[in-house]
Amino acid sequence: MRILTTLTYYRPHFSGLTIYAERLARALVRRGHQVTVLTSRYNASLPGREMADGVQVARPRVLMRVSKGVLMPMMPYWAWVFARQADVVHLHLPQLDAAPIAVIARLLGKPVVLTYHCDLRLPPGFINAVANQVSHLANHLSARLADVIVANAQDYAENSAFLRPYLDKLVPIPPPVEMPQPSTEDMAAFRRKVDIQPGQRIIGMAARLATEKGVEYLVQAMPRILQKHPTARVLYQGQYQDVLGEEAYARKLAPLIAALGEHWTFLGNISAPEMAAFFRTCEVTVLPSLNSTDSWGIVQVESMACGTPVVASDLPGVRQPVQITGMGQVVPAANAGALAEAVMQVLEHPEQYRGDPQSIAHQFSSDRIAEQYETIFQRVLRK
Repeated sequence: MRILTTLTYYRPHFSGLTIYAERLARALVRRGHQVTVLTSRYNASLPGREMADGVQVARPRVLMRVSKGVLMPMMPYWAWVFARQADVVHLHLPQLDAAPIAVIARLLGKPVVLTYHCDLRLPPGFINAVANQVSHLANHLSARLADVIVANAQDYAENSAFLRPYLDKLVPIPPPVEMPQPSTEDMAAFRRKVDIQPGQRIIGMAARLATEKGVEYLVQAMPRILQKHPTARVLYQGQYQDVLGEEAYARKLAPLIAALGEHWTFLGNISAPEMAAFFRTCEVTVLPSLNSTDSWGIVQVESMACGTPVVASDLPGVRQPVQITGMGQVVPAANAGALAEAVMQVLEHPEQYRGDPQSIAHQFSSDRIAEQYETIFQRVLRK
């Protein structure tokens, strides 16, 4: 099967959406399919065409940026070229170009599968307000033209103002998870690298330093946690410098995080073996998301697959991994006190939150998720 996948950003850009798309593309290639990813050349140093892990990646040039999005005048042309060669077109939303690509696919008689990852919420401002509205209209056009819409969770879809009108064509499929087993050497090297000291209580968070991730609530929770666990320390994995559109947010948090001193450590983006060692080193990880820009949280399942419980916000979709596995607690969003109490509960009673990491890793593996997509692609082709 020849699959054209389109999205605004692809690797090496780092986000939950790009990780999802990359894992799925590679898994589909392993299953014998031809996958072309059509995305933006958001960084001029990136090649316009390349093969990456068996996936053909094409990147039209970017003319200009609009908030967190990009404008690519040649995108429709390349969408036409690649869609003609494809059996099925797979769109990842939010994506401003999805609507014209869906129209092109329909003109060519190609079935369209759409994966709706989350809502798009840009910061206040006139340009962002216009971009939000344009993106909203484009998303609805794409959804109407799609044969099937995939969402991370039925829970999220039923609570989404955008997805509710399309529940009749919705299929819930969770994100793909890949988490290698770290060796003893990997664990030792990671602990040396981040200078883990005896007796430290390690709390982890894995995310971009972005407004919707609710990082400030973990920052605000730490003084309360430190009163009871004075050796507690946060390891923060993910991009924390020069995050697109989040510069003001980073400046606001900088003095608050600096005040925590040795109790907060930024790790930046780390390798896959280090990620596994990170999750296994942590006693609990947190995902204090604030709104519907998070619809699941891949990092939760990655943490659970390593045997580490999670404290997550009680939001549609985001609460699902904890509810499915029992490995953690859900707390009200934007509530530092509740977050602190839940983290301390997990630290003090870890035996209550043990699940089956091996079963979790298998249930959400990339190959299992690719198999579910393969079934959808075959179904729309027969239709």
